[in-house]
Amino acid sequence: MNQEKLQRLIGAYFSQPERRVTLPAGETLLEQGEDNDRLYYVCSGELEGFYQEENSEAQVKVFSAGEGAFIGVHSFFSETLIASSTVITKTETELGWIDSKTTAIDLDRYGPLTAQFTPIIVNELSRRQRRAMHESIEKEKALQKLYTAEQMTTLGQLAAGIAHELNNAVGVLSSKTERLQSIILELLEEIHPEASSFVDQGLMFGQNISSAEVRKRGRELEVTYGIERDTARELARAVPEGELSKYWLKSPEQAVRYWNIGRDLHDMRLAARHSVGIVRSVKQLGRTDIDTDEVLDVNDSINKALVLLQSDLRRVSVHLSPAAMPMVRASATELVQIWANIIKNASDAMKHTQEPEIEISTRVSNRFVLVTIANNGPEIDEATRRKIFRPNFTTKKGGLSFGLGLGLAIVKRIISGYGGSIAVKSNQEKTIFRIKLPVEDSHGKT
Repeated sequence: MNQEKLQRLIGAYFSQPERRVTLPAGETLLEQGEDNDRLYYVCSGELEGFYQEENSEAQVKVFSAGEGAFIGVHSFFSETLIASSTVITKTETELGWIDSKTTAIDLDRYGPLTAQFTPIIVNELSRRQRRAMHESIEKEKALQKLYTAEQMTTLGQLAAGIAHELNNAVGVLSSKTERLQSIILELLEEIHPEASSFVDQGLMFGQNISSAEVRKRGRELEVTYGIERDTARELARAVPEGELSKYWLKSPEQAVRYWNIGRDLHDMRLAARHSVGIVRSVKQLGRTDIDTDEVLDVNDSINKALVLLQSDLRRVSVHLSPAAMPMVRASATELVQIWANIIKNASDAMKHTQEPEIEISTRVSNRFVLVTIANNGPEIDEATRRKIFRPNFTTKKGGLSFGLGLGLAIVKRIISGYGGSIAVKSNQEKTIFRIKLPVEDSHGKT
């Protein structure tokens, strides 16, 4: 509305001392359903409007009004002369007013009272529409937060039940693995003492070499020692660097077989320990407090995730490009869980991909560790990308891979808890997950 017109109307109709009133805080100006034949202009102070539905005792706040606002617009200009809401002063308030008996000023020049106040009516309706729109947006945000909280509560209840069942299974796995390890080592010491050294090496170190490195190292051993290709690759897994001793070359197939026993026991023991941590993380689903009591190397946690996923990655070519990394303060179990979930999802997505590949790289930038995990599987469409981090969302259907939709939701919760972020980009050539985690400095601060 033109400010000059507004000021003219205020000066002409709301400046007279006899049509001014000052009310203390907490005073009721209008009562819903009661008579009102006045239009008020707020000279100073604040007021609040409340609406009470029929057969309800609760009053709902519908608006706030301050200096420059008009009160009673609906009842005055619609000529119902009945207040549509209860209006109460929030602070001491000064008001100017006109009523149904007020005579139009400069009638010949500006027309009747209704015509003169038409801009005010339009302006007030526009202001109320903007206010209603803003309140609607805020309400939608609040409902979305409530919906998310309800989802997380449901997931938390589900997680508690799952964790209880997993605890029993993990306990059996852990104890039986330790017992099986002891029995195997005792038997080998009795019947084949020479084999125990190969088992011990697999048991102590496991496999810490990627598929690409296995192929490269295997070719070197094949050429150097004249070993058949498959055997050379198996030896590459067991002895990833250096020369092969005569003990390995004496009977390489047997040596690798015993090393595999140790390697499998190593992986079982590692998986059992990791499962305990995963159960603990599942219990925390829906919580925002995360224990970060370890200072660790991100590259090491990625390698542990790859070890746990060996069976899933048998047909996948994995390329890891690690950079020299500073330490981060985090839970080793939760970091492994992040990488394992993303890599497992990538592996599942590439079931029908020819020559599937996963590329993992790490680097540091601006006090953040950056981890990129890319795969050459099918494109994730935009609609799915917007949903993949939501709890309960899954693209898996039926069978053992029914999918609870928990994996990436947990990943995002963990990363957000560390003050980091995760983003996904996908096209027909590649799908890329980018993760940022804050760096631990020399003083133990992030």
